[in-house]
Amino acid sequence: MNDSSWGAPQGAGYWGTPEMRAAPAGPAHDVHGAQQTRPMPNVPDVPDAGRDAQSREDRDREAAHVSGPLFRDEKPQEPMSTPLPPPPQKKRAGRDLRAAIGVAVGLGAVIGVSLFIVKAAFVGVIVAAVVVGLWELTSRLQERKDIKAPLVPLAVGGAAMVVAGYARGPEGAWIAMALTALAVLVWRMTEPPDGYLKDVTAGVFAAFYVPFLATFVALMLAADDGSWRVLTFLILTVVSDTGAYAVGWRFGTHKLAPRISPGKTREGLFGAVAFAMVAGALCMEFLIDDGAWWQGLLLGLAVAASATLGDLGESMIKRDLGIKDMGTLLPGHGGIMDRLDSLLPTAPVVWLLLVLFVGSG
Repeated sequence: MNDSSWGAPQGAGYWGTPEMRAAPAGPAHDVHGAQQTRPMPNVPDVPDAGRDAQSREDRDREAAHVSGPLFRDEKPQEPMSTPLPPPPQKKRAGRDLRAAIGVAVGLGAVIGVSLFIVKAAFVGVIVAAVVVGLWELTSRLQERKDIKAPLVPLAVGGAAMVVAGYARGPEGAWIAMALTALAVLVWRMTEPPDGYLKDVTAGVFAAFYVPFLATFVALMLAADDGSWRVLTFLILTVVSDTGAYAVGWRFGTHKLAPRISPGKTREGLFGAVAFAMVAGALCMEFLIDDGAWWQGLLLGLAVAASATLGDLGESMIKRDLGIKDMGTLLPGHGGIMDRLDSLLPTAPVVWLLLVLFVGSG
């Protein structure tokens, strides 16, 4: 609808009756005039001084009326403002850092006390970690894949492996591993045959992955300077993980294995290697009897590689299971298995290199 449908403006050039001329011009009268179906006739304008002044006022009103809303109830639309882009977010860790530090300090205190006061107590710590780790792994396998790896023979056999490795050396550990695998095969026979193969396969894998690899920590502990060897193993693994996290979080841009663990970067791997090599040189020089700094460089390099591979290995397992963490027992860390992922494959590497460098003790 345009302005011409409203007729000529009231005021100048309008020859109606005095009553009609007295009607005020403006939007209120225009709305009333909108009820008419015919346009008002245009009458030639007659010059008149009074009407000229009134005409100017009416034109001003008409201009304000035209430039305003077309209808009385309409409200002028405010110009749309373009939303500003959100400020760039700072990188943040994916976990509760305070809880993670608190748990790490608590675990460190337990390990330190048991490791340097009574060696047998630390064997108990290893056994407890193995049993809880087996429980987390078998629980996730059953929940996500319906794989029923028997926990009882795994837990008993896993504890026996650790104790046998500490008391009898590698030979005892191998014997306990073989007996645990046999126990898994027999225990599963009490269930229906459906899924037998996948269940026992998962059981043997769990026996090797958790308790057997953990037995190499007990083998290190059995040496005369076993407490220092275990401490070196723990320091190097933790420092490697810390270096990878710190450097990768700050400088990481190139993905290391995006299909397995998108958060890991090549820069983080370089950080793990650098931190672990420095820590290895210091540990071999000051903590290990007859150790040399150059041996520590090689040890640190090997630890960084094995810890990274171990972390990627468990990431593969968790991706296959469709989970983020193996458990929730440790706030800020996940489960026990989420802390053992880099420790387990690193234990045999450190044990072997220490034997080669300084002997079995």
